[in-house]
Amino acid sequence: MAARVEATRAGIGFGTALAIAISWSTHHSIVWAIVHGALSWFYVVYFAATR
Repeated sequence: MAARVEATRAGIGFGTALAIAISWSTHHSIVWAIVHGALSWFYVVYFAATR
């Protein structure tokens, strides 16, 4: 179990990955994907609220 927790801490979080995936499917831009990945859950909530 400890190895799984360490792997999760070392990588990106679920919110960041979800924001990047949503951004890429919407805008097809790496720059926007990076920006939205940095905002992570804020962008996910915004996307869900505006759709």
